[in-house]
Amino acid sequence: LSYPPFGTAFVLASIMLCFKMLPPLAAHWFLEQRSRDGLSAMSGTLPHFLQEPDDAYIVKSNPIKLRCRARPALQIFFKCNGEWVHQNQHTSLEHTELGTGLKIREVMINVSRQQVEDFHGPEDYWCLCVAWSHLGTSKSRKATVRIAYLRKNFEQEPQGMEVPINGMIVLHCRPPEGVPAAEVEWLKNEELVSSLEDLNIDTRADHNLIINEARLSDSGNYTCLASNIVARRRSATATVIVFVNGGWSSWTDWSECNVRCGRGVQKRTRTCTNPAPLNGGAFCEGMSVQKSTCTSPCPVDGGWAEWTMWSVCSSECERQRTRECTDPEPKHGGRLCDGAALDTDNCTGDLCIQGGQSSPQTSTDMESSNDVALYSGLAAGLVTVVVLIIAVTLYRRNQSEYGVDVIDSSALTGGFQSFSFKSARQGNPLLMNSSMQPDLTVSRTYTGPICYPDSMEKELIPEPALFDPLPDLKVKVHSSFMVSLGVSERAEYHAKAPSQTFPRGVVQEIGGGGGTLGGRGKSQLAPIQPALVSSMMTGKRPLRTSGVFGHGGGRLVVPNAGVSLLVPHGAIEEDTTQELYVSITQQDSSALSDEGQEILLSPEVTYGPPGLTLSCPVALTVAHCADVSSEDWNIKLKRQTQDNSWEDVMTVEEESTSCYCLLDTQCCHLLVERPGCYALVGEALTQAAGKRLRLAAFGNMEPNFLNYSIRVYCVDDMPHAFQEVVSVERSRGGRLLEEPKTLLFRANSFNLQVSIQDIPQFLWSIKPFTTCQEFSFSQVWCSSQSPLQCAFSLERYSPAANQLSCKISVRQVKGHEQILQVYTTIAEVWKHRTPNCSPGTAVYCTITSQTGSRAFKIPLSIRQRICATFDTANAKGKDWQLLAQKLHIDRNLGYFACQTSPSAVILSLWEAQHQERGDLDSLASALEEIGKVQSKHSTTKDCGYAFAIVCFREGKQKLQQPKC
Repeated sequence: LSYPPFGTAFVLASIMLCFKMLPPLAAHWFLEQRSRDGLSAMSGTLPHFLQEPDDAYIVKSNPIKLRCRARPALQIFFKCNGEWVHQNQHTSLEHTELGTGLKIREVMINVSRQQVEDFHGPEDYWCLCVAWSHLGTSKSRKATVRIAYLRKNFEQEPQGMEVPINGMIVLHCRPPEGVPAAEVEWLKNEELVSSLEDLNIDTRADHNLIINEARLSDSGNYTCLASNIVARRRSATATVIVFVNGGWSSWTDWSECNVRCGRGVQKRTRTCTNPAPLNGGAFCEGMSVQKSTCTSPCPVDGGWAEWTMWSVCSSECERQRTRECTDPEPKHGGRLCDGAALDTDNCTGDLCIQGGQSSPQTSTDMESSNDVALYSGLAAGLVTVVVLIIAVTLYRRNQSEYGVDVIDSSALTGGFQSFSFKSARQGNPLLMNSSMQPDLTVSRTYTGPICYPDSMEKELIPEPALFDPLPDLKVKVHSSFMVSLGVSERAEYHAKAPSQTFPRGVVQEIGGGGGTLGGRGKSQLAPIQPALVSSMMTGKRPLRTSGVFGHGGGRLVVPNAGVSLLVPHGAIEEDTTQELYVSITQQDSSALSDEGQEILLSPEVTYGPPGLTLSCPVALTVAHCADVSSEDWNIKLKRQTQDNSWEDVMTVEEESTSCYCLLDTQCCHLLVERPGCYALVGEALTQAAGKRLRLAAFGNMEPNFLNYSIRVYCVDDMPHAFQEVVSVERSRGGRLLEEPKTLLFRANSFNLQVSIQDIPQFLWSIKPFTTCQEFSFSQVWCSSQSPLQCAFSLERYSPAANQLSCKISVRQVKGHEQILQVYTTIAEVWKHRTPNCSPGTAVYCTITSQTGSRAFKIPLSIRQRICATFDTANAKGKDWQLLAQKLHIDRNLGYFACQTSPSAVILSLWEAQHQERGDLDSLASALEEIGKVQSKHSTTKDCGYAFAIVCFREGKQKLQQPKC
């Protein structure tokens, strides 16, 4: 160091050799000293870095290398965190650049994870290079060294969403904390999403995925993928569903009127296909069918007008006259007039001679012949009248042998008979007004029908205005009427002062007097009813069944009534129980509107208790008697309010979110949430509307063992109404003579006739004019489930006649007919079959309730798997809507869309619909059609529940589950 600044090359080389052996700090000081002295051994430049150290990350436990390269450089050392790195830790390479002859030096050091972790400074671990040349030193940039990592949990994961079509989709993602910072990519259905290929997608905004306008193809499963040099992390999958809300198509044109003549109905429809709802989109609100009344002009057949006057007799002895088809003219496809419009006649009585002159002698003979014919006809008519008078007199004498006051005229009056009510012939201490003496000369005769609606509800009472002064009456009734009351021919009945009138009025017929279909009016007849039959039917009480249910749900069934209640699993909260009941009201219905155009089509069914709160709808099944094969009905569901009035809930064809109504051939399945009293009422839109009647014939011997009574009942075709008849006949000792049959009764205003035919003439006899009886149209149409009864009394000539065969015809005039074939053996003493309960309570003996899994066709585990699969919409469209379609529940789907679990409600409706005849075949078949069993794309979960159904229905629970 004490050498002079200027010396030989040997001296400089020796100095540089010393530099290599000196510590870097001393060399640096030496060069700085030489610089201050302005000494330079040769011309040159400061070191220039060709490669500076880069920032580096330590992955796991692997050390990193820092590199530094400079020219011209006599030496390069690293300084880390302000301290020089020891010379032994450097790896140095040196070579001379050919073009310039300058030395290029490259130095490397290793930095370990331990070194970085042991450093505790205010900033990250850093290193830089210091290079020396003849003219001085240069420093490189600072390179930081950090330990790389990537945490597991995302700071924000994307969330699934449902977006309407053309809406904006924004999926947020904040990747886990990491060094270096993680980069984010998006996957859709495990495929990379690129914003470069689809301009509708933007992935640049703070790691978020933005789809500006959602398309159906954008539905799928999206995943946020974060990665750095250490690891790769996946977020939870977010399901995006792009749905389409349904829109109504345009209304179709109005259909033609469904009748060719008179008042009918026409309709137009629209479909929810513009667009059709997809992927859980909302169904269209409103009705898909509109109906309107229409009137088609009836064909008018042509009629002839009057003939014109005869023309003048022509030279050919002929005259002519004409007429026109104008009274009326044929219209609307009516027939033309039959016959000729021109009439020709010989004006001389076929006595025309040549030249147009007639013979006077021939004309005189003609007039004499006409007089003889006139007198002969008058004489024949007189003889006929005399014979008729004699016949009527003899018949009246013959009728007096029966002790009847008037002649039976039922065959002439359409099913009505005449009764005579006479005042008592002696004093009566029970007279209401003792000062009023009866008029012994007065005999009043009144006419009433022989067939009464529900003979079990009639009382033997006269019109109050006519019989108030005569409280003690003696009534004689014709034999057929006595039979209908169940008593012998000569019996006499005494009735006290009247207390009420006949409960149901006569309905106005269609087409008569400007009345409307189904119009109801007050009856002007007060039927006479014996106290014997009235006492049999007192104390009508509602049919009722109840049960206690828990979280597992169950089923209530009213025995032999066609009414049941299904309480789904989970409808009642856990750890709680509820007592539920179902009852049928058997009193006269109050659900009908005041306009009088509605009739009751089902019983009034109540389920409760009031105020019951359930988590899902219950399925209420109610029998009905409407013929639903055509569209001639407007059927409504009504509910009774707290003030005992009735409100409309919905029409059967209406789209509603408060209630669901599935109308089958014989019953109606309701999904309801509010307890209360419900009933189906209907208004006939055309005369083709019909309801079903159930016909049954019962018979038994009368006390005298000579007469046999046959009673024919006509009731609405509902199980509970027929059970009422069975209960009454059981108490009377009646026997069912033929299997009940069904008759379709149309709303065409024609009456119902009941007649007995083919009676063995030499073994049995029936009194004249009693073989045919008739119900008026209003009695049948508005019967409100009350039984209608007709009775026939047959008398056998000999006790040895113990076989009876005959036919009973029940027909609607100009309508359908049913034949009840009677063939029975008559026994002297009938052995009554004793019911399990007393006659008045037989229908209340059995209370049917099932709780838990026994009440359901579908096992709970399978039900839960089906709901889990179909309640979640997917891109393939296999959701609850497809399930409903395959189960033929494809109307009013908006109701199910409002439910928490649409699939569970659909399965409850399926359970109610198949409670009697159903097994799991139809459900398994529907699932197979969807493709959950046989499809090669099915997942293990999909085919698992379908296989479980197949195994359950075949009783093969232990089969090994197949591979899908």
